[in-house]
Amino acid sequence: METLVTALPLFANAYDGRRVLVTGHSGFKGAWLCQWLLALGADVTGYALESPTSPALFDQLGLASRMRHMEGDVRDPVRLRAAIADGQPDFVFHLAAQSLVRASYVVPADTFEVNVLGTVQVLDALRGYSKPCGVVCVTTDKCYENREWFHGYREDDPLGGHDPYSASKAAAEIAIASYRRSFFANDPVKIASVRAGNVIGGGDWAADRIIPDCIRALSAGRPVPVRNRFAIRPWQHVLEPLSGYLWLGALLGREESAALLPGAPANPAAFSGAFNFGPSHEANRTVEELVSELLKHWPGTWEDHTPAKAPHEAGRLQLAIEKARALLCWQPVWPFSEAVAATASWYRSAAKDPSPENICAITQGQIYAYTEAARASSIPWSLSIPR
Repeated sequence: METLVTALPLFANAYDGRRVLVTGHSGFKGAWLCQWLLALGADVTGYALESPTSPALFDQLGLASRMRHMEGDVRDPVRLRAAIADGQPDFVFHLAAQSLVRASYVVPADTFEVNVLGTVQVLDALRGYSKPCGVVCVTTDKCYENREWFHGYREDDPLGGHDPYSASKAAAEIAIASYRRSFFANDPVKIASVRAGNVIGGGDWAADRIIPDCIRALSAGRPVPVRNRFAIRPWQHVLEPLSGYLWLGALLGREESAALLPGAPANPAAFSGAFNFGPSHEANRTVEELVSELLKHWPGTWEDHTPAKAPHEAGRLQLAIEKARALLCWQPVWPFSEAVAATASWYRSAAKDPSPENICAITQGQIYAYTEAARASSIPWSLSIPR
């Protein structure tokens, strides 16, 4: 069994020896999450379509041979119910989605079908599940009705979305809230939804995302093509929201929540609902600032490639994280500069040695470094908490 060697247990050992189902495990965030769960000693089952990119972090980490890997569509209720019945999860992390804004303009119907109906199928498959289970459904910071505000969006702000991707995630949030109130109010299954910022990190190879665009251009010795250079986004390393998801899941999935987090509500149902896991305010930067910071670690140039008639994308987007700070004692760990430095370091190391052994070592090393930084800041999920 793979374990992360640290001086103290993480997430109060909530995942050690427990069964976890991850939908969308073949994607970028899903692969990082599975790597961390395996290191925590979890028994992990993944349910997803084949890796959406080539290369794909899931394949680079060799995860198919290190966990239960099931290929399946979240829109397939029969196969999905079988995965849950076979896996008997203590925790479910639902990440499967069509996750690209620009792609949603090309395949809007598919985007709504996967993001809304796929989420509904996951929740419907859990109706009648008698085992205590913490369920974390991942949506996006773009689920809010964007007003181009200078302050961050709070969990109770209006949902909306100009583009099909954003609107589909807002609709998914409404569906999650409906299922939680209608079917899981007094149930052993506890459900939360989570909204992260713009995630960066090693192993993202998606099309039309700025960091992969940078790496492809820099690796080929070309200028980086930059769209929407003045757009402001809440940039954060992938480990930031994942730490929030894992901590929230631990609190949802345990009846003794108060023992995991002194002062917390005793009833894990108190952690149901929506949570933002965004970066600190200093990480709300323009696309141009992100690219300039990356070029400090991988020298090159960039060019403005904003098309004259580009599809609409929000100009400013920020998240308020006071709820996660207050209720979960969660907070960001790495500042903007450290998040970018870790991302650049991952890609540069992977370019020198793309072997699975090295990819695993880089990825696990960054999980360890992030954990140690959290522990230095006395963040509860990284500490040994009395039972």
